Amino acid sequence: MSEVTTHRITVAGVDVLYRTAGPQTPDAPTFLLLHGFPSSSLQFRNIMPLLAARGYRLIAPDLPGFGQTTAPAGYAYTFGNLAATVEAFVDALHLHRFAIYVFDYGAPTGLRLALDRPESVLAIVSQNGNAYDEGLGEQFWAPVRRYWDSGAAQDREFLRDNALTFEVTLWQYTNGSHVTRESVEPLARQDQDLMERPGNKDIQLDLFYDYRTNLPLYPSFQEYFRTSNVPVLAMWGENDEIFVKAGAEAFRRDVKRLQVSYLDAGHFALEGNEETAVEIMDGFFTKEKVFQ
Repeated sequence: MSEVTTHRITVAGVDVLYRTAGPQTPDAPTFLLLHGFPSSSLQFRNIMPLLAARGYRLIAPDLPGFGQTTAPAGYAYTFGNLAATVEAFVDALHLHRFAIYVFDYGAPTGLRLALDRPESVLAIVSQNGNAYDEGLGEQFWAPVRRYWDSGAAQDREFLRDNALTFEVTLWQYTNGSHVTRESVEPLARQDQDLMERPGNKDIQLDLFYDYRTNLPLYPSFQEYFRTSNVPVLAMWGENDEIFVKAGAEAFRRDVKRLQVSYLDAGHFALEGNEETAVEIMDGFFTKEKVFQ
């Protein structure tokens, strides 16, 4: 086991909190972990020591608008800007070649990075990290799509009242999962408390609206998969209703070096499946000789 430590660094005016574990040396196999909504790098708290014990160098930032990272007034919360901040973060830490773990919002953020720097990304672990139209769960995304189509205040306020509540945050942890409510409620409460900070719900609503800009990039992501020969592990919580199983299967169309592995889980698939997930990832990296 390896201790997880927290650090701060300012990049392009953004004060980024990030967690590390494992050997923090340039020659260590480096794995950049990008979290999703509505969580933070804390979601990786249990897998980081396990992977570090196997020799991996883990780095997990809180994205702007999440966790303890703070952006300056006037920062526009778009996925393009999240990716730009991650690129600046990667540069500040002098990370040149690494694998990426992308989950939920981490997927369009990390895949933008991969498009911009294909030579840097050695492999992709996509845990319910979507890159295909069919991966968007119809029921969850319906009110978000209405907001995309209208841009109307009433649709924005509907999402504020119905998608940014503690009940929905807890549902993301428990739906389709074998974990108990009691085990994940503190995590959901912490996520919700951060979302209740003044102005944060508007940040989340801005990102909901900007998510529409990711869909036109799907063909570019898919072309990157086809042409780069990047190895991809689609490690999916098969019961997720936000990014559904069809999104994992769709990788088969474009990725030559692909492994699809399903976990008996929902959206936050790591919860309760940490050791299994680490075995899958370590085996994938070894099989594909990612760091050799």
